Amino acid sequence: MARDMARAFDASPNPYTMLTTDFRYAGMNQAYLDAVGRSRSELIGNNLFEIFDAGGQSEQARENVRQLKNSFERVLQTGEPDHLALIHYPIEIKGPDGQPRIEDRYWSATHTPIRDGAGEIVYILQHTTDITELQNLRKRVSGARDSVAVADLLSSNVLARAEHLQSDNLRLQSERNRLLDIFMQAPGFIAVLTGPDFVFQMHNEAYAALVGRRDLTGRPLVEALPEIPSQGFLDLLKQVRETGTAFEGRAMPVQLSSGPGGSLRTHYLDFVYQPLKDSDGEVAGVFVQGHDVTDVVLAGNRQKLMIDELNHRVKNTLATVQSIAMQTARSHGEPRAFAEGFQARLMALSHTHNLLTRSHWEGADLAEVLRHETEAHGLTRILPNGPSVALEPAQALSLGMIFHELATNAAKHGALTSGDGRVLVDWALENDEVTLVWQELDGPKVTTPEHRGFGSRLIERNVRHDLAGQCSLDYSDGGLVFRLTFPLERRAS
Repeated sequence: MARDMARAFDASPNPYTMLTTDFRYAGMNQAYLDAVGRSRSELIGNNLFEIFDAGGQSEQARENVRQLKNSFERVLQTGEPDHLALIHYPIEIKGPDGQPRIEDRYWSATHTPIRDGAGEIVYILQHTTDITELQNLRKRVSGARDSVAVADLLSSNVLARAEHLQSDNLRLQSERNRLLDIFMQAPGFIAVLTGPDFVFQMHNEAYAALVGRRDLTGRPLVEALPEIPSQGFLDLLKQVRETGTAFEGRAMPVQLSSGPGGSLRTHYLDFVYQPLKDSDGEVAGVFVQGHDVTDVVLAGNRQKLMIDELNHRVKNTLATVQSIAMQTARSHGEPRAFAEGFQARLMALSHTHNLLTRSHWEGADLAEVLRHETEAHGLTRILPNGPSVALEPAQALSLGMIFHELATNAAKHGALTSGDGRVLVDWALENDEVTLVWQELDGPKVTTPEHRGFGSRLIERNVRHDLAGQCSLDYSDGGLVFRLTFPLERRAS
C-alpha cells in the first residue's frame, strides 16, 4: 500500500514536495522537478530558501521569500493548511546553453501539515501550480484598453479575484497577528476554555508563568491543572457555563503547583470568569482574565501585623513605664529622688527604643544594647567580650533595662565609684542559649544588702518573665558578679 502511494505521488501531474519543519527537501515528485528544472539530488536535504532565493537580494526578492516563509510558519503554528492564491517567486533555472538564469514565475500554492503517530507535525506538503502564463496573459490584456472583449475578460478575471482575496487574507492575518501579540503580551493572565470539560484553547505568557509553564493547550482543566478542581474553581466555571453570568473574584486564594510534581504555593488572584456565547446565544466557553495580587495581599497582611505588633509594644511599654513609676515611688520617698530615678530608667528604655528604631524594630545585637546603656560611664571601664548575638525587640528591651540597672548600681555602690574600677562583661552562645557574666573588679568591698531594692526586683522580673531565663547576684569580696542564662528560641513565641 505504501509503495502504491509513493508511485501515485510520483506519477501525479501536479507538482508536490515534502519539506521538513526547518524547510529542507525530504521528497518531491517528478512534476515538481520538471516545474523547477532541478534534479532530485540537487534538492534532497537542502534548504528550499538556499536553493531558491526568489531572485537575489533585492527588496522585492526578500519580500517574496518572507511571504512564502510566513505561510510555512502559519502551518507550524496553527497546525492547519495555509493557502497562497498568488505569489510572485522567480527561480533560477538552466537555459538551453546550460547556463543558469533567473526566470520570472508566479505560483499558487497550498501547504498542508503532515503529522506522525504522536500527532506532531513532521513535514509540510507543498502543492504548487505554476500560473505564470495566466499572469502574463492578464498583463497583456490589461494593456489593450480599446477592446470590449478584453474589458469583459478583466471583469471576470480569476487572477484579479485571487489577488484581491489574498490581499484581504494577508490583511486579516496581519490584524490577527497584532491581536495575538497583544493577547500574549498582556500583563494580566488570560485563557480561553471551551466545552463542558473546559478545554484550554489558548492562554498567554502571564497565564503560563502563573501555572509553572505546564502543557495546557488542548487539554481539559482537570487534566492540565489537577490541583484546581478540589479548590472550588471548577464549580465556579460550571456555574458560569450554566447561568451565562460572569463571576468576579477578589484576592481569592488558590494553591498552584510550580510544575509537574512541584510543590504547591498559595497565590491571591483578582479574576473574572466571562461566558463566551456562540451565534445561537449558548455558552460555548469561558474567558478567564485576571491579575496575580499576591504581593499586594501579603503586603497588606504584613502591614496589619506591624500595626498589631505596634499596638502590642505600645501597651507593653506603657505597662513597663507604669511599673517603673510605681516601684520607683516606693523606693524613693522624696520627690526629687523619685524624679531622678524615674527619669534615668525612662532614658534607659528610650536608648534601646532608639537602637531598635534604627533597625526598623527587626532586632538588635547584644553588644550594641550593652554599649548604648553603659557608654555614659566611659567606653574603657566596661569591657565587653563575646560573639554577635541577634536579639528580638522584646529581648533587647529587657536586656537594656538590666544593663542600665547593673551600671547604675555599679556607679553608686560598686566598681564604677572609683577611678580604678572596671566591669568585665563576657557572654557566649551555645545550642541557642546565651550565657552572660557581669563581673565588677577593683571596686570597694560589697556586701549582700539586707533588703532587695527595686533594681534587683526589676532585673529578676525581666529575666524571669521577658527572657524566660535564670539569673543570680553574687556579692563577693572582689565585687558583684551577675550571671544570666536565657534561650534564644523564646523568639518564636
